Amino acid sequence: MFTGFFYKLKDARVPVSLREYLTLIEAVEKGLAGYAVEDFYYLARAALVKDERNLDKFDRVFSEHFKGVVDLAEGMDEVAKADIPEEWLAKLAEKFLTDAEKAEIEALGGWEKLMETLKQRLEDQKGRHQGGNKWIGTAGTSPFGAYGYNPEGVRIGQDKSRHRRAVKVWDKREFKNLDDSVEIGTRNIKVALRRLRKWARTGAADELDLPGTITSTARQGWLDVQMRPERHNAVKVLMLFDIGGSMDDHIKVCEELFSAIKTEFKHLEYYYFHNCPYEGLWKDNARRRSDQVSTWDVINTYGADYKLVIVGDATMSPYEITYPGGAVEHWNAEAGAVWMQRLLDHFPHAAWINPQVENWWQYHGSIQIMHKLMEGRMYPLTLDGLDRMTGELNR
Repeated sequence: MFTGFFYKLKDARVPVSLREYLTLIEAVEKGLAGYAVEDFYYLARAALVKDERNLDKFDRVFSEHFKGVVDLAEGMDEVAKADIPEEWLAKLAEKFLTDAEKAEIEALGGWEKLMETLKQRLEDQKGRHQGGNKWIGTAGTSPFGAYGYNPEGVRIGQDKSRHRRAVKVWDKREFKNLDDSVEIGTRNIKVALRRLRKWARTGAADELDLPGTITSTARQGWLDVQMRPERHNAVKVLMLFDIGGSMDDHIKVCEELFSAIKTEFKHLEYYYFHNCPYEGLWKDNARRRSDQVSTWDVINTYGADYKLVIVGDATMSPYEITYPGGAVEHWNAEAGAVWMQRLLDHFPHAAWINPQVENWWQYHGSIQIMHKLMEGRMYPLTLDGLDRMTGELNR
């Protein structure tokens, strides 16, 4: 049973390894999952899924293989087309039975019988039912419905499990689809940014080099302990954050991005700008008018080995990019496009992250101009967008 599950995950392109599979088997043998399907689900997910973007694929395979929580649209097209009015499922009263009463209720008789009967009930039922033992309803002993009891049934419209007896749940799935386009959080951003790594050993030799110690000891004939510097991510990142104005709508996700990047990269420098980089950048928004850093100084301070990442929605007047004096808050002697080109000439590895929904980019002239200046290296702030960005920066 578990071997088939493993191969189905591989077929669904969930990157599971044999080592992770053996870890799951060992955990099951030690009784960590108990005898509840839900407990085994969480155990298997923790052991086999390394990337949050694969949770949706994992859940679909789990549902198909173990016939647990499943989207009824797959394999049950006719049943899924049925439209059950929400008022049928309203909770009016909950059914509480004694252990003796529960023992007298018989299961319908297996998976196929249960699904066949559910399909028939959907075709025949014309109204709402409560407290019965046959129709889809609430607070009864029917195999179909909510807030009742049956040793084997289909839970429909109930917010959470009560008796843990349902073999199928017809309800809103408890997870979000994390396949590339959902709103992202700090942890998901960290996962996406891990592709932008270049390991190097620098600094003091304070870590045991076990392979080197073994090799040297074998060569010398006595214990010869070898040390080496700790391995660090050597990628250098310079980030420019657009702040204020239309970017106020994206503060939360930009804070999550900033938090993730600060923990992922040892060599990180950052500055703020408004709408478009001009002749000055700043570190503290409270002092942005009195304590700016010359953009020329930034270009001359950080070498071309830095990866330049600009974060902004690029939503502004096109004049701010194309004309001198177009900036909204000060007189810029040179157009924003001139400063953008200087940055791009100095930092060959550069990308723009845009928190604005990608489908809307075509409706903003300023985004189109900036997209052209970046030579197409503008990416949405989604998991897929971050993946594409790190791929570009690694070239």
